Amino acid sequence: MPVFLIPVGALVFASTTRELWAKEQTEIPFSSAKLRIELNAADNDVGVQVLLDGEPWRWLRIEGPDGRKILDIKSSRSLTRQGLTELFFESSEPSLDEVPLAEFLGRFPEGEYEFEGKTIDGKDIRGKATFTHVIPVGPVIVSPQEGASVDPNNLVIEWEPVTRTIAGSSDIVMMGYQVTVEQVEPVRVLSIDLPASVTSVKIPQEFFVQHNTLHKFEVLAIEVGGNQTITERSFMPQ
Repeated sequence: MPVFLIPVGALVFASTTRELWAKEQTEIPFSSAKLRIELNAADNDVGVQVLLDGEPWRWLRIEGPDGRKILDIKSSRSLTRQGLTELFFESSEPSLDEVPLAEFLGRFPEGEYEFEGKTIDGKDIRGKATFTHVIPVGPVIVSPQEGASVDPNNLVIEWEPVTRTIAGSSDIVMMGYQVTVEQVEPVRVLSIDLPASVTSVKIPQEFFVQHNTLHKFEVLAIEVGGNQTITERSFMPQ
């Protein structure tokens, strides 16, 4: 009776292949996983923000580049059965006088952050976010000036292009800008996303429903890695 010998290496390879295939069947990616810095040039404070989206999950953990856990969330009861999808939160934003920037950056080192969790049907769900310390300077606003009375029919917000980081480097790639206008009381908000090539925007006159009322606006400079810096001002439509 003939004897067939099968190399041990072939058996190990086949076993590993089956395991990888099985893992692929039970593991899905988050559709979005982001970790970014937000610095407010006007208030002189800084914090981190997390944005996450994906299939309904019941448990989530985030690990830093050193493998240490920095967040652990677990749902319970009815929320476990329903599942979570989107998640957005931001840390506290201490003044840079209280927590200097170097100390803040030391708390959140550059590198790859791992997002992992479990969906409501038991599958592993994972994502990665590359976190950097590239922070743009705050946009220099050209107009309107702080506290200015403006014509709501012809209001253009303009700023200088951002070309440097807060560390003074010109090695920065801008993703774009975001302009947000807020009527303070009652609250009414308009937000406009713009490409990096645009440094002014006309605010639709239809947004203004109350005149002689304080309005605030901010211009966010957003670099390609997602970190952003805000400059704020206010005005009064006449």
